Amino acid sequence: MGDGRRVSFRVSDGFGRGDGRTRAVAVERTRRASREEKENGRARCFLCVRASGLTGRRARDGVTVDAFDAFWTRSENKAMKLNPLNFSRPHHLSFHMSWLGFFISFVSTFAAAPMIPVIREDLGLTKPQLGNAGLAAVTGTIICRVIMGSVCDIIGPRLGLSIILLATAPFCFAMALVTGFEGFLICRLGIGLGLATFVACQFWMSCMFNNKCVGLANATAAGWGNLGGGVTQFLMPGIYAICYSATKQHSFTAWRWAYIFPGLCHVFVGLAVMFLGQDLPDGNYKVLTTSGALEKKNALLVNKLGMMNYRMWIMVLTYGMCFGVELTMNNIVAGYLFDQFGVSLQTAGVLASCYGLMNLFARSVGGILSDWASSRFGMRGRLWTLWICQTVEGILCIFMGLSKNNLGVTIAFMVFFSIFVQASEGASYGIVPFITRRALGVVSGFIGAGGNAGATISTALFFTKESIQTYEGLQYLGMTVIGVTALVPLIHFPMWGSMFFPASKESTEEDYYIHREFTPEEIKSGLAAPVQKFCENSRNERPVWKREETAGKV
Repeated sequence: MGDGRRVSFRVSDGFGRGDGRTRAVAVERTRRASREEKENGRARCFLCVRASGLTGRRARDGVTVDAFDAFWTRSENKAMKLNPLNFSRPHHLSFHMSWLGFFISFVSTFAAAPMIPVIREDLGLTKPQLGNAGLAAVTGTIICRVIMGSVCDIIGPRLGLSIILLATAPFCFAMALVTGFEGFLICRLGIGLGLATFVACQFWMSCMFNNKCVGLANATAAGWGNLGGGVTQFLMPGIYAICYSATKQHSFTAWRWAYIFPGLCHVFVGLAVMFLGQDLPDGNYKVLTTSGALEKKNALLVNKLGMMNYRMWIMVLTYGMCFGVELTMNNIVAGYLFDQFGVSLQTAGVLASCYGLMNLFARSVGGILSDWASSRFGMRGRLWTLWICQTVEGILCIFMGLSKNNLGVTIAFMVFFSIFVQASEGASYGIVPFITRRALGVVSGFIGAGGNAGATISTALFFTKESIQTYEGLQYLGMTVIGVTALVPLIHFPMWGSMFFPASKESTEEDYYIHREFTPEEIKSGLAAPVQKFCENSRNERPVWKREETAGKV
């Protein structure tokens, strides 16, 4: 972007230059820093926190203990570690708010799946109608996720996540009034819009956690959120059983009452996110943009930057073959086990929950593997991790379909298949934060939407036609996963390389994130100052030889 001229600058203190406005930029603190430098850093960080509104439950010298001591970073004020047992503000409380909001959206979106046999009988639904309703649940949110990316860039992830939860709650309550296919379709479509919380969740974690653990943070938050798809498989049958007893064994009334529970969860969690979360380590979007500490982004500009990056479009396709596959399985697996092997509704729900429950750890494993591979091989390691995990996923999907005559073998392949699906998702979002910095929300939104688009296409092609048996659809789906994953080697970063091609010796992070995305005038005005910090923290994505070469020059 711009006319090609390079404007060099260096951020050495906590203030931006060129426009006369104070910018809240945290001061570098290294192991070799002298005591005097540490005290100066503490003082400047105090000013930064006072200006931006950073708060916490326990404060010292104006800075939360969590933000300053336990998880202090070299720059950007991001957490360097993820501790799921920590609930302090802002980093870890935001972590818990993000995954919980995404979790609830999964519970409500797939609440119908384990109750399908009852709903099917009550409403007189055919297999194509059930398939179309399942499509509606994951299709409507495609556009919603794209929009959510811009929402996160402009007003922040906290409000974006909260608003979508509150807006979709009425559809959960309306399910009690459904009398036919059309009403059921509309309600599932409306509830499914809540899956756009994923974009806010991943954007939020990318803003709160440092590059060294961003893969793990993104993977864990999303994985625990996706866990709702597994939990709902046994949670909703349990709630249905309670309602069945309360309604004196009126099954057609019981499933409607059961939907009140996810509706209430939407309301309570949506309000909790709004009032307990914090957009960024330095404060909320409104305060930071008003004070000039954060760029007030132009929606058209950031969308243009995101859509012009071909790496985003490849990730849109590949993410459709991991997250999209998970959504597809959440819709079909309970019904498949019920119809193919003749197990009871409750048993089918419990067995199907095994697929989603792998999110408890498997997506985090993908993030951990991505971060580990990055520490050893840079970005090329992250790309190889994604390709390997997703290719194995496709192979296991094929074998699950081939095991149609043996329930035990089918469940075994299903569990391992699920592990690699979730690991692929975690590995994907170990790469996403590096595709762009200025348009991160837009890129996260499009790639997240790609997951839903993948589910829509997969379901339509393989699981709605009477002529294709479900086990055949699984085999076709696995082949498709392997084919689409072959696009990963095409992702190339000039300064870091790709799976098969090395990095450029001359290209730098500043070339990619600053001179490519900001005009010289914007750089001079200080808009790129926060991105400069990101560039400095991203040098670990370089291949080993380039890291050593850089270290030798220092």
